[in-house]
Parts: sequence; structure tokens; C-alpha cells
Amino acid sequence: MSGLVVARVETALSLSFHIMFAVFGVGLPWLMLYAERRWLKTGDLVWYALTRKWARVMAVLFAIGAVSGTVLSFEFGLLWPTFMSTYGGAIGLLFTLEAFAFFTEAIFMGLYLYGWKRLSRRAHWLVLWPIAISGTLSTLFVVMANAWMNHPVGLGVSHGKITADPWAVFSSSTSWTEVTHMFVAALMCTGGAVAAVYAIGMLRGRRDEYHRKGLNLGMAVILALAPVQLLIGDFAARDVATTQPAKLAAMEGHYYTSGHVPLTIGGFYNSQTHQLVGGVPIPDGLSLLLDFKPGAVVPGLDQTPANQQPMTAVVHLAFDSMVGLGTAILLIAAWGAWRWLRSRRRGVVPRIAHTKRWLWAAAFSGPAAMLAMLAGWEVTEGGRQPWIVYQQMLVADAATKSTGLGWALLVTILIYLGLAVALILILRKLASGSPPELARIGSETGPDIEPTPALEVTR
Repeated sequence: MSGLVVARVETALSLSFHIMFAVFGVGLPWLMLYAERRWLKTGDLVWYALTRKWARVMAVLFAIGAVSGTVLSFEFGLLWPTFMSTYGGAIGLLFTLEAFAFFTEAIFMGLYLYGWKRLSRRAHWLVLWPIAISGTLSTLFVVMANAWMNHPVGLGVSHGKITADPWAVFSSSTSWTEVTHMFVAALMCTGGAVAAVYAIGMLRGRRDEYHRKGLNLGMAVILALAPVQLLIGDFAARDVATTQPAKLAAMEGHYYTSGHVPLTIGGFYNSQTHQLVGGVPIPDGLSLLLDFKPGAVVPGLDQTPANQQPMTAVVHLAFDSMVGLGTAILLIAAWGAWRWLRSRRRGVVPRIAHTKRWLWAAAFSGPAAMLAMLAGWEVTEGGRQPWIVYQQMLVADAATKSTGLGWALLVTILIYLGLAVALILILRKLASGSPPELARIGSETGPDIEPTPALEVTR
């Protein structure tokens, strides 16, 4: 295989694998902050058991993510040497900041994991804050680098060489819309995964307080953020319309520049006829969404040279998948809000009964959020093609010219397969049986013992 093919396949594989761990590095510490705080405030050992279980999972995911991220960092230099030598000055600051955030996260991760019996309860909870903040920043700095590739700012030429202002990325609207979109997506993926795990447990008959609290917290996170993500996505689409009109046209399968452009739900893009087949058009929908005018002109792919157009069929399908899955989660949120309000009006407790339908909806929300996030990244990356830096450098010019790199791709695949197998085996082991902390509820808190924050549970 050519160096270009290896570079594209290997980078796509590495990014797809790594991003699934990065989202938990962002979201899980924030859920743990809430759970451990609830234990400190109420003395409820169920919250303590949830925190301890999630701490073990966080440690495993952090280790796997660190390995996959290290592989990815080597790939930038080895597979994309022209890109890094030309534009390293523009994104180098972001990767430096990401390294500091990662080291901060690793240091406090050690303090947290080994500090259960060595730190006071309050100090132990406070150690989670640097983990949550640095884990979030670590991912968001990398997302900002990607945002710069979508909308390169701060570029200049001096003595025939390209120069870059590394601070300019922080003033780019694209950076903040992409970062915000990803942050909320990470929280939704984490909340959805937590909800799905406990929903499946309850479907198997484990209807105890431990599973109920885990399910409720996960569902509260993903469903509360679903409408927020909708609004952020709307702002992001407007930014794409301004900075990358070809990407927006590919997302919507819109070829001919015109006004009164419909918003088409579903459908497949025919690259020969440049038409959407099988979709449901909403008259003037896209024009209204972008400019709030039914006759607003929307640039189409016909304004972009054929050799610079994205793979519209793939981008449109990925965009529809992301929107469709996000809409499904939003409908679950609306259903949950309706059930909660109806129960509140009737004075019924619990507000949302854990019926089989609700549990299946919760089990669906986790995979749906993760698939929507991956589809969104396909839109972001595929919609920028064939550019690696939009309208500045082509992917073909940025990749290594070396040949015979098929072995590197094979090694990468083997590494990720090994990591995936190890992860599955470890998580299955962690998931089997009840957390040992739950046994203390019966032994240390009987009917005559009121759980309080002063209860000793760490000896």
C-alpha cells in the first residue's frame, strides 16, 4: 500500500479507537464528583459504592487511553511529516498544553486512586476536581487543533516561509463551537453508557438501590443535555456555513446553489445525478435555518471544483445518522419529562417508574450517543476532505511518501485488538457481582443505625 493509504487508514483507526476513551476521560470524573459529594453529604453507602466502582473503571480506561493516545502522537510525526513540518508552529502550543493537562491528570489520578485510606474524605473529593478539569482540557486542546485545521487562522508568510500565530486559534469561532459541541457530546456519551449498563442490569432482575441510583444519574445527564446539544449543533452548523460552505453542502446533499432550499430528512445522495433519493423534504427548511428567510440563497457543491469536493454520499449519511440518533435521544428526553411532570402532578413516587420500556430506552441511549459522536467526527473529518488544512494543504501532499508501511498498519491493528480484548476482559471482571462496598450496607447500617457522613467505611 502507498504511504497515503496507510496514513489515512491507520490514523482513522487510531482516532476512532482513542476517541471512545477520551470521552470517558472527560465525562466520568464529573459524574464521580457528584456521586462522591452525595456520599459525603448524606452518608448513603450506595453513592460510595458507585464512586468506588467508577473509580476502578476510570483507572482502566485511563490506562488504555494513554496507550492509544501515545500511538496516535507518534503517527502525527511518522505518517504526516509535511503537515507537521509546515504547520507544527500553529498547533504546537495546543499539543504542549495538552501534555501539561495530561500530566496533571495522571498525577492527581494516582493521588485519588491510592488516597482512599490516606486522605481525609473532603481532601479525597477535592482531588477529583483537578482530574475532571485537566481531563477535560486535555481533550479540548486536541479538539481545538482539529478546529484550526477546519478553519486555519493566524497564518502569514515571512521570507517565503509560512508563519503562524499559535494564539489565534483561541479567537476562532470554529474552535469554541467545536469544543463546546464535543464537551457536551462527551458528557452525553458517559451518561448514556452509565445508564445503559445499569438498565441492562435491571432488565436482568437486579432492581436494587445501587442500580436505580446509577441508572437515574446516567439518564439525568444524557437527557438533560440533549436539548442543549441541539442548540449547540445549530450554532455549529451556522459556523460551518460561513467557514466551510462545501462541508455544509455535503452534509445536506445540496449541489446546486439556489434559494428556497428545502431541508431534507434522510435520503441517499446520488453522485451521478447530484440528487437526494428517498428523503423527505421540508420546503424552505435549510434556507430558514441558516438565514431565517425562506428565499435565502444557500451555496451548493457546484461552487467547489470537482476535485475539491468531499465524499458527499458518506458525509450526508454520517450527518443524517448523527442527527437521527440525537433526535431519538431527544424524544426519549421529552418522554421522560412528560412522565416526570405527570407523576409530579399526581403526587406519584418515583417520578419515573422503571418500566421495561424505560429500561430499554435507557439501554439504547448509551450506544446511540456513542454512535452519534463517531458519526459527528466522520462529518467533521470527511467534510473537510480533500484538505488536511482547509484550503491550505491537501491530504495527499501532507502524507508520508514512504512505501512498504503495511507492516506498521498491521502492528497498529494488533495493538488495538490486544487493548480491546484486555479492556473487555477487565470490564467484564469488574461488572461481575456486586461491588464489595455494598456488603457494608447490611453489616454496618442496620435499622437502628442511621447512616451519617461520620460513618467510617474506609477501614
